[in-house]
Amino acid sequence: MGTATVVYAKRPCPLNDAQRRFWMARLARLAAEAGNRGEIPVAAVILDGRGRALAWGSNRRERQADPLGHAELVALQRAARLRGDWRFNDCTLLVTLEPCPMCAGALVQARMGRVVFAAADAKRGALGSCLNLATDPSAHHHMEVEGGVGAEASQRMLEAWFRQRRRRRPEWSS
Repeated sequence: MGTATVVYAKRPCPLNDAQRRFWMARLARLAAEAGNRGEIPVAAVILDGRGRALAWGSNRRERQADPLGHAELVALQRAARLRGDWRFNDCTLLVTLEPCPMCAGALVQARMGRVVFAAADAKRGALGSCLNLATDPSAHHHMEVEGGVGAEASQRMLEAWFRQRRRRRPEWSS
């Protein structure tokens, strides 16, 4: 029985505007489902070098009491298992909210080729808003980052979810 060889493209598969909108619309539905389960409504998908979906993820911190249950990390773990490899140079991750420092660090470690996010996160965003781990001199890998794709819809969903959550659980106000 031989071993599989993974060949990496130099760059992730390019996505046109229609493809970006298509994936963000699908992610918005997945994020809304997570929000209905009591999770912060964030969802992610990883596309391979040919633009095919490898793995999906949505937030699972509350339901699984898992501090690592972020959508990006869930998608990364699933995709790594499916590929049998942890390197994603030829892949694109699309996500409804700019990754936090933990997730951005994991994406650097996974050598993600490109990240496309919807809403920027002015408080915790680590791919351009507060920090930029994609271009930090300490990073051993630099990925392409595109923000603002479907940002308004994602921002509205997140704001509505947090408003509702604060009404039910005042401890979420801080």
